[in-house]
Amino acid sequence: MLNSQDSFHAAFENTKIREFWTARQRQGHSLHEISYRACFKPQLPEYFIERYTQPGDLVVDPFLGRGTTSIQAHLMSRRAAGSDVNPLSVMLTSPRLSPPLLTEIESRLDLILDQSETVGVVLDAIRSGAQRVGTNGNILLDDLLAFYHPVTLAQLIVVQSWFADRSSEGTFDNTDNWIRMVCINRLSGHSSGFFSVRTMPPNQAVSAKSQRQINNRNCQQPEPKEVSKIVTKKSRSLLRSVQSNTLFGQLEAGLLNPILETTSADNLFYLEDSSTDLIVTSPPFLNIVDYKKDNWLRCWFVDIDPGDLKISTYSSVEEWKAFIRGAFEEMCRVVREGGRIAFEVGEVRNGKVQLEEIVLQAVEGLPLVLDKVLINQQNFTKTSNLWGITNNQAGTNTNRIVLFKRSP
Repeated sequence: MLNSQDSFHAAFENTKIREFWTARQRQGHSLHEISYRACFKPQLPEYFIERYTQPGDLVVDPFLGRGTTSIQAHLMSRRAAGSDVNPLSVMLTSPRLSPPLLTEIESRLDLILDQSETVGVVLDAIRSGAQRVGTNGNILLDDLLAFYHPVTLAQLIVVQSWFADRSSEGTFDNTDNWIRMVCINRLSGHSSGFFSVRTMPPNQAVSAKSQRQINNRNCQQPEPKEVSKIVTKKSRSLLRSVQSNTLFGQLEAGLLNPILETTSADNLFYLEDSSTDLIVTSPPFLNIVDYKKDNWLRCWFVDIDPGDLKISTYSSVEEWKAFIRGAFEEMCRVVREGGRIAFEVGEVRNGKVQLEEIVLQAVEGLPLVLDKVLINQQNFTKTSNLWGITNNQAGTNTNRIVLFKRSP
């Protein structure tokens, strides 16, 4: 069991700094290429999965996010399990563990959107000045029109209603699940490949007020987009590496059986004691990201009230440490003796707070042995540059992974 003095000494002696995996974009499997705030690259879990597990072992991520660890574990013939308090995480991950054929996606899109009368009725309602249309009336249409042309918005509302109807009928299937996931990821972004007018990168939806300011500043207004074409193009891109991959047949045969749940990291009810071989995960970094605010458009599309999301943010280090302690107590329950926990954190607040030190304090007294602290050197890629962030000046500049071994 770790104590404060030993753990800090061990961390100092066992810190390794180099490029353990690439910081370049799009170097992993195509299924990883969806956007989410504060997500790590697939090379990070791949590094630990390759070194500390064998095919068939169970790899878990209790802060699922966009599902990078679970997708990578599945691609490497490991059993995957993961959870997140945000229900969007399961919606983003589960379809990519069992992707449909592109022909199935195209046929379903034709079926959903080949309803010109329905789209026309919705479009007439929008143009007549209706305040709310569709299954989710919590958002004013005027706010949505800051992002979408009326023609585009009418199509999105028809798709949204299709999912709601299929869910209530019990006929929502794997192809619907995939199309919903792609729609969630195309709702807003900074290029023509999104449903919206040009806005911020797709891992954050700005407020309607901010979007109006962006539109005015750039002298732009939403143009009509074809939802089916955008979904098909993104689906083709996501699936481009799947054809030669045989693992999804194993999934259908019940050989890998991934488990995904919506729950907090201190309540991994879906895992038995000592059942897990490896955990690779990354928690929220204090109050750096506001997941409720950033995902308001996604919540609108899938009919979730952001106010109902039980996503905690912590402004003080002590609060965050207590939160992490609870997660580690549960992780220690599910990880087998000799299993590993790779816990990715970062330096925050301009490097004044290095969270790996707080993690070491949080786990004092738990049955863990510190293996090493890995600091992966990286340069920011074009996505970060879009935010106006330059190397080593703002944001989270390094992947910092605290690697523990479960002791008896």
